[in-house]
Amino acid sequence: MKKVLVISVAAALAAAASAAWVYEGQWGTPGSGQGQFNDPGGIAVGPNGNVYVAEILNDRVQYFTATGSFLGMWVGLPRLNTPLGVAVATNGTVYVAEHHGHRVQYFTATGSYLGRWGASGSGDGYFNRPEGIAIAPNGNVYVADGLNHRIQYFTPTGSFLGKWGTPGTGDGQFNNPGGVAVAPGGRVYATDHRNGRVQYFTASGSFRGKWGSRGPGNGQFEGPRGLTVAADRKVFVADQYNDRIQYFTPTGSYLGEWGTRGGGNGQFYYPWDVAFSPTGVRLYVTDTWNDRVQYFRWSGAAVSPASLGRVKTLFR
Repeated sequence: MKKVLVISVAAALAAAASAAWVYEGQWGTPGSGQGQFNDPGGIAVGPNGNVYVAEILNDRVQYFTATGSFLGMWVGLPRLNTPLGVAVATNGTVYVAEHHGHRVQYFTATGSYLGRWGASGSGDGYFNRPEGIAIAPNGNVYVADGLNHRIQYFTPTGSFLGKWGTPGTGDGQFNNPGGVAVAPGGRVYATDHRNGRVQYFTASGSFRGKWGSRGPGNGQFEGPRGLTVAADRKVFVADQYNDRIQYFTPTGSYLGEWGTRGGGNGQFYYPWDVAFSPTGVRLYVTDTWNDRVQYFRWSGAAVSPASLGRVKTLFR
């Protein structure tokens, strides 16, 4: 019995050690044709699994099947002006944050124009180079208002609801927030791009915590940009200038990472944003300066030390 136990524990440890996010596929080449990219930025996945990509320099949104087959594209009405962020609501409505356009436009799932809000400025509902955008479970729209150093949030049709943030390095302050994401329970996470950290808040902006500093180490960042929250509330961050993806517990404890600079499978050159498939089994990454999208899946079953302890107790 002891021999069987040793083998079982060893096998469990081996499975835990091999568990990782592994490369599954990719699509995209440099260019302006269908399925090509010129600096892909924001990425989002619709409720039906279609993948939406905001192209920064081609001024358009393209959308694809879950494995990258081209489905369609649009340039907006009025024409998109440097779209950085994209998000999809549960009803399929697609929201796009325009960096140089200082506004948000929204569309049907196939790109038909529905409306817009925002203009250049610092007042409520105005923007200065907005970047990331996210949809809360209740449908509210959160926007990382980059050079106004704040987060604003709105109703699904753009009525102003609230804001928080001022320039600086203190709690609740920002130096160019780049990405924003909303957890299933409503908690709001934002990357503080130039401060090299992640902060998190209540749905109305009350500060709850932070993690990170500038650097290449575990849990450190150089230019964190897009981020997303998994169904189990783990937080995944595109660590742009470190050319990697890092992931954390909901309160910022480091869990793991992958990626190095390069053009090979699983390598990155300035990754911009991350997004999960509806089932949570696949993670998409916009690999910006490689002009492609890569996607990954979790391989292996992690086994916790507590679980192993229970096995040992059972067989004593």
